[in-house]
Amino acid sequence: MATTPDPTALEGRVAVVAGATRGAGRGIAAALGEAGATVVCTGRSSTSGTLRSDYDRPETIEETAELVTSLGGVGVAIAVDHLDPAQVRSLADRLRGDYGAIDILVNDIWGAEVLKGPPSTWNKPMWELDLDAGLRTVRLGVETHLITSHCLLPLLVTRPGGLLVEVTDGTAEFNAQNYRVSVYYDLAKVAVNRIAFSQGHDLAPFGATAVAVTPGWLRSEMMLDNYAVTEANWQTAMEVRPDGYPTAPGAFTQSETPRFVGRGVAAIAADPDRARWNQRSASSAELAHEYGFTDVDGRLPDAWAE
Repeated sequence: MATTPDPTALEGRVAVVAGATRGAGRGIAAALGEAGATVVCTGRSSTSGTLRSDYDRPETIEETAELVTSLGGVGVAIAVDHLDPAQVRSLADRLRGDYGAIDILVNDIWGAEVLKGPPSTWNKPMWELDLDAGLRTVRLGVETHLITSHCLLPLLVTRPGGLLVEVTDGTAEFNAQNYRVSVYYDLAKVAVNRIAFSQGHDLAPFGATAVAVTPGWLRSEMMLDNYAVTEANWQTAMEVRPDGYPTAPGAFTQSETPRFVGRGVAAIAADPDRARWNQRSASSAELAHEYGFTDVDGRLPDAWAE
């Protein structure tokens, strides 16, 4: 049976989801909205068309903000390129003027899914991969998080209880033991876990918490397109990617909606004892077992257990 989140759990809280256009970012913004938060949704893909995304996709931050509002929160869309410190500083100034402080910061910026390449390019020696694409992967996956934290964390520590969430792929334990796709991708995803650990050191004296969170196998918009299915019929997808790369046996059945990891973030944010997560990393499934929530369809998927 699907659980229904408390629609007032985060009422009065202000959250910023950096990288809220699609995927986990949109799911996290939506789940924070489910819990009643005001959610500032940032990213480059906007109806304004003033910034260029690395993806040629239709999703926009305005759509995410509208979703947040439809679920009971207050959604606000602000176009920002998180690789540009000046733009992120301008975002901080606007947030300071509009809200005075923020309660939750989610660093979900990525944008390198295309640069990661198809499975046929994975596990190749780094010198056989395109250097420019590799370095941009690291910039998009790591530098954006550092810039955003540098500019926005002063707004998070103005009062005790703030929460910083770093979104990555794989827990610290898993990534320490498993090579991920390529040197560049591996570095980016391991680094984000460590960034949460390091920032937790900085935040603890201010009564704030930093945690790294990873979804499992995410049924993002791009993933559904890759398998030529929709959220309505995803269970009909084959267990082999269209490009012929096989998945782990049964893994597709353990896939999850972006809202699942979002509900994990919302649960931590609503937890009065959230400081127990400081400097840790956790999967969406681990958080579901800890807090008792489900995915939107009532399932408890755990791709990491496969």
